[in-house]
Amino acid sequence: MFDLKALLAATAGLHHDHLCPRQVLGVRMGMYVGELFDLDLPQSDKRLFAFVETDGCLIDGIAVATGCTLGHRTMHLIDYGRSAATFVDTLTGHAIRVAPTRESRTRALKYAPDAPDRWHAQLAAYQVMPANELLRAQPVTLNVSLKAIISEHGKRVVCEECGEDIINERHVRVEGQTLCRACALGAYYSVDQAELPIAVAKSGMESIPQTAG
Repeated sequence: MFDLKALLAATAGLHHDHLCPRQVLGVRMGMYVGELFDLDLPQSDKRLFAFVETDGCLIDGIAVATGCTLGHRTMHLIDYGRSAATFVDTLTGHAIRVAPTRESRTRALKYAPDAPDRWHAQLAAYQVMPANELLRAQPVTLNVSLKAIISEHGKRVVCEECGEDIINERHVRVEGQTLCRACALGAYYSVDQAELPIAVAKSGMESIPQTAG
């Protein structure tokens, strides 16, 4: 049985005891998919896999409620900027996409009429709204290969261009060469210097702004 208060406390603990509406939403999404799939969550194995469509607090709620995490390779981020996730039962192959209903934000005012503002109304209401009013669930068919995303443990090759290891079969073949995707398709960074002294690297990190979840 799910314990909503315990799950909310666990996800709040990831943010210094701070709880926001998206965390609650993520927990409720995880609880709902557990009911739909009739699975005992949070899982201790890797049966359930989650494709999440945004980063931030929503993911923390989903992770706490389901046990799906990036670290366990049972979660995959496809950043559409949408508060939604598709959950796959890897045993049966069935997939369900769960997202908040279009009316969930306005319905929150009905369930928390004394809230000082919309944010606090959503925070309170998302904890008590019936799942069918808060969330919508749709059976879906994946257009990507879950098997390829999961890959196989221990598979490793070396990029012939940069010499770095590539794991999880993320390499590509270009004109007979085995390359990492950064070398083959272009990286998100460009190298200014081959190597930096550790002290300089740490000093540079201090200027990078920290963002909230």
